[in-house]
Amino acid sequence: MIRWRGIAFHFHPLFVLVMLASVAAGRFAELAVLFLIVLIHELGHVAAALHFGWTVKEVKLLPFGGVAEVEEAGALPVKEEMWVALAGPMQNVWMAAAGWLLGQAGWIEVGWADQFVRANLLICLFNLLPILPLDGGKLLQAWISLHIPFHRTLVWCATMSIAFSAAVVGYALWPLTEGGLLELNLLVVGLFLFFSNWMHRRNVPFLFLRFLVHRVRRSERHFDKGALARPIVIGDDRPAVSVIRLFMKEGYHLVYVMKKGKIVKVLPEGTIIDGFLGRLNSGHADARFFM
Repeated sequence: MIRWRGIAFHFHPLFVLVMLASVAAGRFAELAVLFLIVLIHELGHVAAALHFGWTVKEVKLLPFGGVAEVEEAGALPVKEEMWVALAGPMQNVWMAAAGWLLGQAGWIEVGWADQFVRANLLICLFNLLPILPLDGGKLLQAWISLHIPFHRTLVWCATMSIAFSAAVVGYALWPLTEGGLLELNLLVVGLFLFFSNWMHRRNVPFLFLRFLVHRVRRSERHFDKGALARPIVIGDDRPAVSVIRLFMKEGYHLVYVMKKGKIVKVLPEGTIIDGFLGRLNSGHADARFFM
């Protein structure tokens, strides 16, 4: 475990397996370079997150990057999420450029420089795949959340991540159909992404609940800025759960409750959330809220 500015960096078991395999194969130097690349990649994410004032609790290092646990997850501005997601691949870009320049200048061996450049580009491009928790998956989720309700965003992105992870597994197995060699490393990573996203899809209700819990604090910032509210118009017989699933991640909502074509009441989103969470705690989350 590594600690930096109070943040714990842990090795994921998958990274441990890669390290053991590399040591057994006598490729310790390649392992050290991989660790350095992944660490700098992840430090790029952490530095960007700290710049925006995020509270990063811990980071789990994987062979292709890492997963950061953020205290404010679900309540962070989309613009900040995109910058933090891009900060990792940007480290690979400058490292690849530096390695190439040093090799061309003759300061380091050209063959080693080429391998260093390829490793950085591979990690960069792999992380940009539209699969959670890769950076590409995070970018896609942030962009989609600008256009559709956040609950639907979580469901769609988890489902797409499962599909693309299955495609990675299929790509790793494809050489076997033509008498080639199995892409074992890619297969292991693909299976890891598939099963982690399968569990992620099952945990969508809990992720959305966390989003709601942080929502009130986020709403106060909109008040300070004087942001325009987004209206949601619903019938008086709609349950609270169906209303909150219409909430967009960005912006603030006012809910107009209609009955026989007339406005019965106008409720701020905080009232909806408090009512829903209260009924959830009492075991009546599915009860009709507008009665």
